[in-house]
Amino acid sequence: MSESYNSTVHPLIEEADKKKNEGKHLEAIRICEQILTSDLKCVEAYEEIGDNYLSLRQYDKAEKALEHALKVNKKSANANYLLGFVHSCTGKWNESVALLEQADHLYPNHPEILRCLGWSMYHQGQKHRGIIILERSLFLAPNDTLILNDLGVCYLNEKNFEKAAQLFKKTLQMEPDNQKAKECLNAVRFFQREYEKLSQNTNNKTQSVKKAPEIESSKSFNK
Repeated sequence: MSESYNSTVHPLIEEADKKKNEGKHLEAIRICEQILTSDLKCVEAYEEIGDNYLSLRQYDKAEKALEHALKVNKKSANANYLLGFVHSCTGKWNESVALLEQADHLYPNHPEILRCLGWSMYHQGQKHRGIIILERSLFLAPNDTLILNDLGVCYLNEKNFEKAAQLFKKTLQMEPDNQKAKECLNAVRFFQREYEKLSQNTNNKTQSVKKAPEIESSKSFNK
């Protein structure tokens, strides 16, 4: 999320954000650390550090920075969202859902918050509710490929192959080189074939079991 939640933002935050968007994460972190040398209560600096460490997949450092942000301002929607995202990356689904629900409460109907909340809820075990939230996220941002792919994966797991394929195809219409969508669409086709084979074999076995008593009965009658 790139939105700012405070009316006043440290001037170096914009520079750090620019470095982050350029993929220069360590430079962005150093700028934010420079900010904190003179202002230990700069929430945005902690958030930027956490966000950059998240991009670098250094989740322990991201978590530490974002926890500092929440100590300064527990009502920061961005810090709650980012820390919830971190926990989803490490499989801490309960913690993730709690933080993302708080982020949604503070900043309602933000598609990215809802995407992450739906994903975490699904993996926490609230599958139906997770899909509903992802659908709401997609309604708010119908061309967001991250939402399309996440929702597609959930439908794939639910064996709703037709819906999953539609979502991945839509991603590829907008981003033909989207590798995740390509791989997932191939997975849909593979599992759909395998599931159809399994269903056919199950039906054949069921029919054989049903016919067996009739055959046995016929033999007995001939005797």
